[in-house]
Amino acid sequence: MNIINSLQWRYAVKKFDAKKTLSQVQINTLKEAFNLTATSYGLQPLKLLIINNKEIQKELVAHSWNQPQVLEASHVLVICVPKTYTIEEIQKYFSLVKEIRNTPDAILNPFKEFLTAEINKKTQEELLVWNKKQAYLALGNLLTVCALENIDSCPMEGFIPEKYDKVLNLEQQNLHSVLVLPVGFRAEDDYMKDLKKVRKNITETVIEIS
Repeated sequence: MNIINSLQWRYAVKKFDAKKTLSQVQINTLKEAFNLTATSYGLQPLKLLIINNKEIQKELVAHSWNQPQVLEASHVLVICVPKTYTIEEIQKYFSLVKEIRNTPDAILNPFKEFLTAEINKKTQEELLVWNKKQAYLALGNLLTVCALENIDSCPMEGFIPEKYDKVLNLEQQNLHSVLVLPVGFRAEDDYMKDLKKVRKNITETVIEIS
């Protein structure tokens, strides 16, 4: 399938086939796709949890507005951001840039000082909002990759982050859950499977300026 056909094929699955499981190759593809997601300044203030544990998935259903996809899915992906974000992350980023590109300090330092100042002037609440925006970039990327790889998915905001954080011990890792993405394969009796996609006409959603 080309990319448009793949996006036409994709929908938010309402019922997964609980007997089908993603291969390790498919999971590795999603890991790489997540890691290659564009983020502001390339800072990657994100973590991806990949859950393949039916006991944990069952426990999370109650904290997901009782959406059964969380249990039925092959795996559940949870996109997280740091609860507290500091300039240490900036320092780590520029150390990585230097390691990979061997860029001289004379070139890196002005940008490093700029980003350090940007982080320092923001409150933790502002940084949390900023990092959550990066999570949505990652979600969009994962949805497209899933479609291209014929992996079904169901993006979710409908869950209780504080409960997820507790069940998954995220606070101990300075993490906060932002988005949930069950992935797997659609069930043959999912009522949404064969319904036509409902979208506005392109002329209503796209403005071209020449």
